[in-house]
Amino acid sequence: MRLFIRDQAPLVAVYLLQLFLVTLVYWLDGSRDVGISLYAGLLSVCLLSVYLVIRYIRNRTFYVRLAAEVSSTEELLKDKHQTPLAQSLQRLFKRQYRRYQTDLQHYKHKIESHLEFIHQWVHQMKTPLSVIHLMIRNRDEAEFAAIGDELDRIRKGLDIVLYTARLDTFERDFHVETLDLRRVVREVTSSQKRLFIRSHVFPLIRMDEPLLIASDEKWLAFVLTQLITNAVRYTRGENRKIVFYGYRRGEQTVLEVQDEGVGIPQGDLPRVFEPYFTGENGREFQESTGMGLYLAKQICGKLGHDIQVESEAGKGTTVRLIF
Repeated sequence: MRLFIRDQAPLVAVYLLQLFLVTLVYWLDGSRDVGISLYAGLLSVCLLSVYLVIRYIRNRTFYVRLAAEVSSTEELLKDKHQTPLAQSLQRLFKRQYRRYQTDLQHYKHKIESHLEFIHQWVHQMKTPLSVIHLMIRNRDEAEFAAIGDELDRIRKGLDIVLYTARLDTFERDFHVETLDLRRVVREVTSSQKRLFIRSHVFPLIRMDEPLLIASDEKWLAFVLTQLITNAVRYTRGENRKIVFYGYRRGEQTVLEVQDEGVGIPQGDLPRVFEPYFTGENGREFQESTGMGLYLAKQICGKLGHDIQVESEAGKGTTVRLIF
């Protein structure tokens, strides 16, 4: 109703001005019958009122739709209007919606092609990496050990690219099953033994009982790999430990990854899950990408797990996964 009044206010104002001017002309021409003038004005106002009421009734749904919020474009296109203005606007919406759908499908196809290219490229790059790894596997010289370390870095970088690309199609690429958390942690730490040995950091698994969880092993292993990489990267000194502490808490299963690293400044803690955020530690540790915890947060959210971070600068960091 308010939108209709605002829309018709200029018409009413012009009409009243026109009525005043016509009455003034008759008055100046010598007509002094006030009763006739008031009667004519009243009839004219009544006709205007009837016109406005009819117009409001015919356009009521149109004005209500303009004033209300629309939950979807499809809902807007379902409305049927009778007036020419409303029908023309409806046709305009439909043309724009068809154009929008065409552009959307075009960009969707473009993105899917780009993701497919990334998948193929990553898998193609992993083949020569595996060949190089086999070539240096039995070589004990220091330079070959350094090459192996760089191969691990490249492989992890490719994994980040691949899993980032797969996030948008996560629903097509996960399989939830019952897992033994201790077994998963052991396999992941075993796959990262080169990193632990090179950094003189050692894993310690503390789980007194079998802990069964419902998750996807591949995605969970990737999350744990990111947590291990971060923990090792920000740990200084030799003979440090990363403790994997699993336990039951009511109906929940909790896994804590505790390191003895430099910790995270309190000012950076609220932003650790933002993409590409490295904070103060990122200026000191040049290998930081700011993607590890972001991907871990996104994956845990899609798997239905919770992830929390507690840290104190200079004393280490604890990342808590809650299943």
